[in-house]
Amino acid sequence: MATEETMGLVAERLSAASTKLESLLADMEERHAHVYGDVQRIVATAEGAFGEQREASRQDLERKLMIAEQTIASLQAQMEANATASVRRTAVANPVQMFSKTGVDTVGHLDAGALDAVLIGLSLEQRIAVKAKMARAGLLS
Repeated sequence: MATEETMGLVAERLSAASTKLESLLADMEERHAHVYGDVQRIVATAEGAFGEQREASRQDLERKLMIAEQTIASLQAQMEANATASVRRTAVANPVQMFSKTGVDTVGHLDAGALDAVLIGLSLEQRIAVKAKMARAGLLS
């Protein structure tokens, strides 16, 4: 009988320990859920704050990119306009000086072929202006 009593006491103790463990497990699960919920709220708050900041940063970068693209297009247009405007459009002020620099003697009349050779670097409009000025001066034959 002593063993039956001992076995009964052990069974009661095991039952009490089991109940106590179940209670502790329930408390731990509740604490875990509470802490895990707090962590999830913190993560959600942080993601929300950084998400808004990240979105604002992305929009700012897109705006800056659009401005840079507009600036590049404007500069390319200016560069193309300057390339066409950089052609010299004025005639040489004194054709005699220009010819003396190239080694052509203009004391007498100038041959049209020699004049064409000297004016080869000028545009068509400039050559016509120089020839007209020389003809008025009586230097072209």
